[in-house]
Amino acid sequence: MIAIIGGTGDEGLGLAMRFAAAGEAVVIGSRSHERAAAAAEKVRQAVPDARVEGAENPEAVRRAETVIIAVPYSGQRDTVTALKDLIGTKLTINIVVPMEFGQGGARAVAVEEGSAAEQTKAILGPDSRLVSAFHNLSSHELMAVGKPLDCDVLVCGGDTESRKQVLDLAARLPGCRGIDAGPLRNSRYIEDITVLLVGINRRYKTQSGVRIVGLSQD
Repeated sequence: MIAIIGGTGDEGLGLAMRFAAAGEAVVIGSRSHERAAAAAEKVRQAVPDARVEGAENPEAVRRAETVIIAVPYSGQRDTVTALKDLIGTKLTINIVVPMEFGQGGARAVAVEEGSAAEQTKAILGPDSRLVSAFHNLSSHELMAVGKPLDCDVLVCGGDTESRKQVLDLAARLPGCRGIDAGPLRNSRYIEDITVLLVGINRRYKTQSGVRIVGLSQD
């Protein structure tokens, strides 16, 4: 089962829909059970045969083998700290982008640890299985469940087996390809690309993504 912490937001909700459509069991986590249950119902409306439930964050983590952190960056530190012991060594995927909106549009927020993913790793500790991925997928496109996603998923960090599991998860989303993007420190570049894409999408009124060309994968 996949727990999506912050699954009531657009990005987390879109991923919940896509993973449910791919046959994965999903539990949407929120600080409010009512909001989690309402989000689960939205997933069922988009994917009628979805195996999806809603729960408060601690219960969602307890029930899952894989945990996706999809909260706003402003709430990441407190959320991850509160769930640290429950997460333990479960496969954890951070999709958080540190950005804020103001005059001129979106801009990246500086993170002392280097990236949102590196901050999460510092909180969870050296034994955690923290992987960074799924940043550059448009929430609008994710929620269009019947339409393939024309985007690569850049995967950073974790041990070899953890990265492989996330690459395999990415491949389960139609139109997606997982790309091994190296160590966790590279997540800062991927997070910043997401901020750039938000600006491009606003300027061109589109839903752009990332494709890496020139690779041959078996």
